[in-house]
Amino acid sequence: MRDALGWDVTAPEMPLLGWSISKQTNHLLMYMDKGQYDLVAGSSMGGLAAANASSLRPNAEFRLLLIAPAFGLADHWDGMEDSGRRAWKLTNQRRYKGFKHDIMLPWEFMESAEKMSWPIPRHQTTIIHGIHDEIVPIRCSRKIAEKCDFVELVEIDDHHRMKKSLELLPSVVSGLM
Repeated sequence: MRDALGWDVTAPEMPLLGWSISKQTNHLLMYMDKGQYDLVAGSSMGGLAAANASSLRPNAEFRLLLIAPAFGLADHWDGMEDSGRRAWKLTNQRRYKGFKHDIMLPWEFMESAEKMSWPIPRHQTTIIHGIHDEIVPIRCSRKIAEKCDFVELVEIDDHHRMKKSLELLPSVVSGLM
């Protein structure tokens, strides 16, 4: 956004406080409570954190841009067998490898995901989501868009990383603002 639109951009390092959605949401709220932002944008887990921040700060004045947000985060672990979930809870760790990460997730990751996977944004929101997303199914963003009159869903011919669609961001943001 900084280069494309010439805007000032604050980009918090989301996992600084931890990988759970509650910790990432709290990290984002620390920034939001200190300053005034016209737009809060996030991708994947960052998008879910931004949506949670919106639901927790309904009186703040900003707009949301969510890029392939991880709505339904807890549901994406449903394929895990009961024995795997029990082991995770018992040992308090589950290895996650993906997107250049190799981390151990504590059970708190799942506990917060179960509470914070389906926030209702309270601000004007545009969601951009690829119809071929193999990580977060587009049906999750459709579910949120159907519930909220002020949420616009832009479905694009892309995957989770949105590499083919980055050039769309300036026009989408301009339309949102």
